[in-house]
Amino acid sequence: MSNLTEAVIRQFSYLPVSAVLDQLTAALKKGHAVLSAPTGSGKTTLAPLSLLCALQSQNQKIIVLEPRRIAARAAAIRMSQMLQEEVGTTVGYRTRFDSKVSAATRIEVITEGILIRKLQQDPELADTCLIIFDEFHERSLQADLGLALCLDLCELRDNLHLLVMSATLATEEICKLLSDAPCISASGKSYPVDISYLPPQRQDSPIPRQMYQGILHAWHQTSGDILAFFPGAGEIHTCRQMLLQQQLNNTRILLLYGNLSYQEQDRVFSTHTGQRRIILATPIAETSLTIEGISCVVDSGYFRKPIHDHASGLSRLALSRISRASAEQRTGRAGRLGPGKCFRLWSKEVEHSMLPHTPPEIINADLSSLVLELALWGVTDPEQLRWLDTPRQSSWNNATGLLQQLSLLDDRNHITPTGRQVAALPVHPRLGVILVQGNRLGIPVTACLLAAVLAERDIFKHTDQTADIEERVRVLADLSSSHSGKIPSYADHQLCRKLLEQAAQWQNILSTSPEGTSKTEKKIHRQDLGNLLAYGYPDRIAMLRSGTSHRYQLANGRGAELPPADILSGTPLLVVPQVDARQGDGRIFMATPISEADVRANHPQLLHERENIFWDEVNRRVKAVSECTLGELILRSSPLKKPDHEKVSEILLRGIQRNGIDHLPWSRDARELQSRICSLSIWQPEKWPDLSDDTLLADLTWLLPYCQHMSSLDGLKALNLKTILLSRLSWEQQVQLEKLAPGHIQVPSGSRIRLDYTPGESPVLAVRLQELFGLTDTPTVCNGSITVLLHLLSPARRPMQVTRDLNSFWRNTYPEIRKELAGRYPKHYWPENPLEAEATSRTKKKMLPKKS
Repeated sequence: MSNLTEAVIRQFSYLPVSAVLDQLTAALKKGHAVLSAPTGSGKTTLAPLSLLCALQSQNQKIIVLEPRRIAARAAAIRMSQMLQEEVGTTVGYRTRFDSKVSAATRIEVITEGILIRKLQQDPELADTCLIIFDEFHERSLQADLGLALCLDLCELRDNLHLLVMSATLATEEICKLLSDAPCISASGKSYPVDISYLPPQRQDSPIPRQMYQGILHAWHQTSGDILAFFPGAGEIHTCRQMLLQQQLNNTRILLLYGNLSYQEQDRVFSTHTGQRRIILATPIAETSLTIEGISCVVDSGYFRKPIHDHASGLSRLALSRISRASAEQRTGRAGRLGPGKCFRLWSKEVEHSMLPHTPPEIINADLSSLVLELALWGVTDPEQLRWLDTPRQSSWNNATGLLQQLSLLDDRNHITPTGRQVAALPVHPRLGVILVQGNRLGIPVTACLLAAVLAERDIFKHTDQTADIEERVRVLADLSSSHSGKIPSYADHQLCRKLLEQAAQWQNILSTSPEGTSKTEKKIHRQDLGNLLAYGYPDRIAMLRSGTSHRYQLANGRGAELPPADILSGTPLLVVPQVDARQGDGRIFMATPISEADVRANHPQLLHERENIFWDEVNRRVKAVSECTLGELILRSSPLKKPDHEKVSEILLRGIQRNGIDHLPWSRDARELQSRICSLSIWQPEKWPDLSDDTLLADLTWLLPYCQHMSSLDGLKALNLKTILLSRLSWEQQVQLEKLAPGHIQVPSGSRIRLDYTPGESPVLAVRLQELFGLTDTPTVCNGSITVLLHLLSPARRPMQVTRDLNSFWRNTYPEIRKELAGRYPKHYWPENPLEAEATSRTKKKMLPKKS
């Protein structure tokens, strides 16, 4: 074997990576290493073969990690061809649903999820000496998790080495993470690529139309094979139909995306037939895979990535611009054989706004699978491991909360027995719960078909079809029973068959589990679907909103709605596993009914009895009810017979705060008293309390003793706020209040006139001028420190003058207005000398001058 491998290394020494193989081997014999090499340099194929030859260590294996199934299989096939062996001999592969390995296999090319499974099943990996992370710059969640677990394993095994390889990865941080590992760079053999920018004439033009026009332009402008990058398979198929209508001469149109059959994938990598090729590919052709013969690239500039909405707990695929690094990777595909051409379907201005690199998935992803894997590993805090980017605490908390709700973690975040069962399944924890519970209930077939429907895109091609999951499950069941004639035309037959394969593999796993059952259900029951979904999606149980026929509230608090004409509209309770994360009410795409009786019988842990005392804003009162709740849903509510009076009073005070202090039963006397006290608190702040509205409202505990057994704003009408405010003062303060801020002042006429207080201003005495005859000095309050502001009124109580200096008024202003007053009010006495006249409150009375 060693001689054969050495011969292969010599045979492919023209590959650029061969120049650094000795340096790479020396580094890995000491520890970890990072290899930076461009696409096509041989790092994915020649480097592992060379290291296998150099790192002879008791027949231990090398694991090569690839981000995608198609890349893993293609890499294993290519290395086997280089060794002139069948796949599964020296080099084999393992993916989620396929494997070719044997006892002779020394290099296993696997996907990232398979690495996690191997680590969990064999935490020491004693048969492995080297793990290679290829194309690590893609920074998938599984790759980051795998690297963190491997670094943890290296703490126990000093003879396990890690090699991180990438074409575009910024190496400084990863080298530091790998204990200051050396970074080894290999140059690539590439030719210049001429880049042309072809932005669409209309920005709203569909991507398939843009790509169709770009590919036709490239086909006429160039003569070689064309590799076209699309965001997804849907756009590929639409564009393919458009291109087929053109009947391009001597040209084959090939497809390349993850869900293709092996036969279709191999057509892309097979020997050139002489025909010109147009290869329509998703981003999987960006890295890892080498496609011979490409001289032209047409790039849409888009890709789809999962976006997790932490507010709603929902994930969705979002169309996004690629990064500049991805654009360079795609462009480089055209410069492998010679000078190439790349047509970018965007403008240079758009390119300036593109991100330098694609953000790692761990930043925005749903972390529930990662948290469950770590719990199985024995880690309950992400800080216990080494990460290139540590999971965000908010995302971690959301994930642990969900896993606890699914009973996969306990309240200390330790994995439960059910959690261990679910973690062993290659599915999202929600689907894993459905599979495990379905197996426990003896309906594994139903559970597998249901999980398959939820695991991929909708098998119904049109969004106007019903959201009823039962119809989708029955389509799969009919197809599995060879009743293909029953399958509706709007179902994706190819996807259905793929899902059946997936379901069959899950069923096989379940049948070999400790609780495995060989029972085969004869019929799919709607009741079973709702029950199973409630296990996996307890937070998505939805109740019909009162007064509507299609709008629902989910147990997690979100709103959602069905199309009004959907057959499920009006169903009292649904389980809604698929709903979009848009603002407002989300659109329900898949749902199934569940009855309250089934919830009570099968999911009692979701139900909680509570006493709810709250403020009813509509009726402006405290409401006390006994409720049965499911998350944010209220399934049943009845009046609470003996509510906690202290709680009622507390909620009443909150209701007052919400409505404002003006809703208290203020009398004029109470307001005047408040103003007098507040004025004193400004004049003598160290001696008097602040009883302003803002202060009173901020802390209403002063009101608590007086509103016992009250529950509404109307009930507060019985309160005497003047008495309550006076009780806030001591006896001494009450006595001083009348001296310092009297409510009335007796004027020379004998009348007691009310003083009008406004905090922060002088008190106002509004008095008829005649009642002040004989008074020389302006009245004062607060021990003479505050002068009263006099509003001098006519006999008709119309204001004539405002003054703080009464003496000056008598001397200077009164003589000027006396004639006017005498003419307007002739029946009243207007003496020339008001200081010697008798004050009066009466009319039609002549006053005699005072005798000296």
